[in-house]
Amino acid sequence: VQLQASGGGLVQTGGSLRLSCAASGRTFSRYAVGWFRQSPGKEREFVAALSRSGGSTYYADSVKGRFTISRDNAKNTVYLQMNSLKPEDTAVYYCAADPGLISSSITMWDDYHYWGQGTQVTVSS
Repeated sequence: VQLQASGGGLVQTGGSLRLSCAASGRTFSRYAVGWFRQSPGKEREFVAALSRSGGSTYYADSVKGRFTISRDNAKNTVYLQMNSLKPEDTAVYYCAADPGLISSSITMWDDYHYWGQGTQVTVSS
């Protein structure tokens, strides 16, 4: 499956963005999907994830209550709605997917098999 991340941009503190992760090549409605981010000089970190069934969501503490992950199976797309953005949210955001992840691995970036190319999010103060 090929993943295409989009929706990044420049926004002021307190603003919102919606990232999209569109899949092609295979239906990924039964894949676990995660969003990760990486800023210069820092390690890639977990942001949010959706279980294979879509019944469970997972969030990093730093984004809980501000970000929402969701899936539209008809469009073969997963979204990350980001509200109340802060300068520390500035990073390149990556989506990832895997057909076999269980909940204990869903926050681990190196357990995902498929990756999108990343989209830049910049939050100005």
